[in-house]
Amino acid sequence: MHIMEGFLPLEWCIAWWVLALPFLGWGFFRLRRVLDADREALPLLGVTGAFIFILSSLKLPSVTGSSSHPTGTGLSSICFGPGITSVVCLVVLLFQSLFLAHGGLSVLGANIISMGVVGPMAGYLVYRALRDSRVNVYMTVFLVCAVADICTYVTTSLELALAYPAAVGGVATSLGVFLGIFAVTQVPLAIVEGIVLALVFKYIIQLKPEILFRLRIFPERAITEARGGA
Repeated sequence: MHIMEGFLPLEWCIAWWVLALPFLGWGFFRLRRVLDADREALPLLGVTGAFIFILSSLKLPSVTGSSSHPTGTGLSSICFGPGITSVVCLVVLLFQSLFLAHGGLSVLGANIISMGVVGPMAGYLVYRALRDSRVNVYMTVFLVCAVADICTYVTTSLELALAYPAAVGGVATSLGVFLGIFAVTQVPLAIVEGIVLALVFKYIIQLKPEILFRLRIFPERAITEARGGA
């Protein structure tokens, strides 16, 4: 979700930046460790980053009169964790704000928190809960991506509600309004995103399963079953 440039009061822009910086620091540390351990992870990192950029660049009209888009962060959360995903989102959101007029520099911290921190973290928790279970790999990927998508928009709604509490009912009332505008209409997009990224993961499994083995993204048993026992 891209909050547009100048929409948040300055104090909230600063607050979200302060909150985002520790996550970005952790993400850069994790990124260096992963690349030092296995440079062949770079192509997979590029694929996950490309999907975040492409999917989050789509601007689709919603039934509430606003606009919406997928986020694409679930796949990166599975492959590299929420820390590295926050760094990828920093790069994506920076380029989108500079060249596509999506979001902006002043609200970059808030957009990182929603799309690059909370969404990926929620998806990662789902992934960790299901990784060693008997749940099908593709169903796991679907759920991770859908949850990351929805939680991004819930967080954006909270950011807007905190900045603009309603005159009657305060933050709670305002949150209900923003959730109705953004989060509810995001449900079908989250489902479609989960399906698309599950298909992308199937392609990765068929093409480069060795990378998944080295990064220990799923148990070898689960990957082998997902490949059809190959």
